[in-house]
Amino acid sequence: MSERIIFSHEDATRFIVGTVGLPGERSFFIQAVSDAGITTVAVEKSQVVALTERLAELITEIRRSKLASLDEIGLPAVTDNANLEFPIEEEFTAGVMGIAWDPDTQRVSIEIQSIADGDFTELISDDEDLADVEDPPDLLRVTVRLNQVRGFINRAETIILAGRAPCPFCGLPIDPNGHLCPRANGYRR
Repeated sequence: MSERIIFSHEDATRFIVGTVGLPGERSFFIQAVSDAGITTVAVEKSQVVALTERLAELITEIRRSKLASLDEIGLPAVTDNANLEFPIEEEFTAGVMGIAWDPDTQRVSIEIQSIADGDFTELISDDEDLADVEDPPDLLRVTVRLNQVRGFINRAETIILAGRAPCPFCGLPIDPNGHLCPRANGYRR
């Protein structure tokens, strides 16, 4: 029975998304940096889009419900346009993700669980739930401030938009030499 590895980054100094490769062939990574070191997790573009949308919704809800102090809400977004930390050594590929707001610490918690064999369709934060599991999924646990979350969202949106342009007819990405558009009966666009 193998042990579950939990990569914990309390008050991460850096929480970013980045890519390696050319549009259409990019690999996406989420990277957390703290006193505990650097953890890099491979993700799909669709996961980055979903995480970005959910984090934006969380910030909106925190503001609307006045769950954070005015000092915390008023901090400007962290701008981090630096490259991913090299060498990029992914610890695992992301599966299930979860986010939460802790009003006591005024921090956002992000948990990313690795893809694993079995029925791991839900995030498992408690080790007691894994007592009988032979090969439990690894976990990245990061806590960050609201301004870091806003910075993550800004960077993620820029990276997502830097990909291939969508076809105006079918919405699929257009390669540099065009693509076979299903809405145009397979004719090149």
